[in-house]
Amino acid sequence: MWRRKRLDDDRGETLVELLVTVVILGTAVVAIVAALGTAIRVSDIHRKQANAGAYLRAYAEALETYVAKNPSGYQPCPVGAAYDGKLTIVAPDDVRFDQPSVVSVEYWTGTAWQSACPASDVGVQRVKLQVRSKDGRVDETLTVVLRKPCRAVDTACA
Repeated sequence: MWRRKRLDDDRGETLVELLVTVVILGTAVVAIVAALGTAIRVSDIHRKQANAGAYLRAYAEALETYVAKNPSGYQPCPVGAAYDGKLTIVAPDDVRFDQPSVVSVEYWTGTAWQSACPASDVGVQRVKLQVRSKDGRVDETLTVVLRKPCRAVDTACA
């Protein structure tokens, strides 16, 4: 015959049941902490990407202004880092970046872009700029088109 379970039964939990409970709760805590760590890291990278993009756009705008206003600003067939070091843009305070640099320059021939400098530069260049964060997590690039400004002294623009 079945006996009725008494309400004041003090049998307690077995050791195996307690170990299973601790393992389940421990796994849940580890998963939550790992998710928080990942969220923090991704948020940091996203913030650096946003700041790097803004920093690179400010540098590109300053480069375009420099080329437009400076008589020797446009460099026909620039060698190496001809546009590097022309400008100083202050990086955002909260993130440290390397100075933006020119990765590549392509030239417009009138029908297509080419990487080799043509015999006669028609005055349009596609310049690829790059900036990296000092910790190496962020690498942003931006391509701008530079046009040789027409001035009264330029015979090609007449």
